[in-house]
Amino acid sequence: MSNIREISKKYNLHSWSAQKALAPIVVTKAEGIYFWDEDGNKYYDMSAQLVNSNLGHGNRALIEAIKAQAEKLPFIGPAYAIDVRSEAAKKLVEFAGPAFDGGKVFFTNAGTEANENAIKLCKQYTGRWKFLSMYNSYHGSTFGSSSLTGEPRRFPAEPGIPGFYHFDGPYAYRAPAQVTFKDEADVTAYYLDRFEEAVSREGPNLIAGVFVETVVGSNGVLAPPEGYLKGLKEICAKNGILLVCDEVMAGFYRTGTKFAFQQFGVKPDIVTFAKGSTCGYVPFGGAIVKKEIAEHFEDNKMWNGLTYSAHPMGCAVAVAAIGEYERLDIAGNVAKVGKALGGLLDGLTAKHESIGQARYIGLFAQVELVKDRATKEPFGAAEMGKIIGLLKKEGFSTYNNENGLMVAPPLIITEQELREALAIFDKVLDQVDAMR
Repeated sequence: MSNIREISKKYNLHSWSAQKALAPIVVTKAEGIYFWDEDGNKYYDMSAQLVNSNLGHGNRALIEAIKAQAEKLPFIGPAYAIDVRSEAAKKLVEFAGPAFDGGKVFFTNAGTEANENAIKLCKQYTGRWKFLSMYNSYHGSTFGSSSLTGEPRRFPAEPGIPGFYHFDGPYAYRAPAQVTFKDEADVTAYYLDRFEEAVSREGPNLIAGVFVETVVGSNGVLAPPEGYLKGLKEICAKNGILLVCDEVMAGFYRTGTKFAFQQFGVKPDIVTFAKGSTCGYVPFGGAIVKKEIAEHFEDNKMWNGLTYSAHPMGCAVAVAAIGEYERLDIAGNVAKVGKALGGLLDGLTAKHESIGQARYIGLFAQVELVKDRATKEPFGAAEMGKIIGLLKKEGFSTYNNENGLMVAPPLIITEQELREALAIFDKVLDQVDAMR
């Protein structure tokens, strides 16, 4: 037995955790949808790490791109034009589709930086200073993106930056008890009313941008009801407000299309991305802006800059990743295996009383665990920690946020691999049912 764990605990501060009780798994190798610990135990990576290992572990094309770029030119400042930087920018703007014809991209090193810089772009373009985002959201952990974030991870950054306000986004399962919906159109109408009310209260002429996760990620995997995003954009456009779609988690085929917004008939003004652009092989991210915003900065100075913006290594891997998404027909695999995932989760929901609701789109799902379906009482933090431990003991690796369990495997997963993993999930849910 190595002392890697002890050294890690002694010198590393681990994210989002009280350090004393931690016992991090020592990982020795990873391949495809699996990784192994130092004792030889194999784990299904059912959250694709942090929903970023879209192409799985050990992809040779991404590894070779890193090696080739390191040999050729590992770094040059962002002011210089180089082949891979130009290629990555062109491919990513094209990847965003017709909504961004004539647009440009500002490259960052992570999703939180992408949103941070999108905030600044909105302020510079509109001359306004207020922002709206959903309570049920996570946009990152730097100061601006923490202010955008609506869930409790914003608390350590408070009091935050002035001008950031929140509204209730669509979450029909957790709507107020006195609110009832006849159909999906009712859900859309109700939550658009909540949004328009927030715009009115904060002054439409003061709001620079509205940030939404196109599909809410860690806070529920909540796909917007039909017509919601289009209605949101119409309200924004009417008031000169920019709509920013945060696709740090939902982008790069996670929901089935290149970017999730392409499924909902909406054209955002800015789309932010990170995770799936390089699948975690190197840090990378960015904000793609529409043509009008790009043209604004032709004659107006853009006050955004990072030492490692458009880093050659990140650009090289992003180009390789786009090639791999196409070569491996990831869109086709997500459509096929995503359908199987939905059917399997529906079956588990019918079987296990501890599942309040399972929500899914593409290979992006969350299972919300409750003690009582009638009252929707959630499992608590200690109980969720125990459940995560039970799953890992059986070789099913994922994470939770509050009472929601993430099911978002690498997009290369086969249907057979998915069925094997969810058989483990089924087994552990028998124990969860008994915990209610």
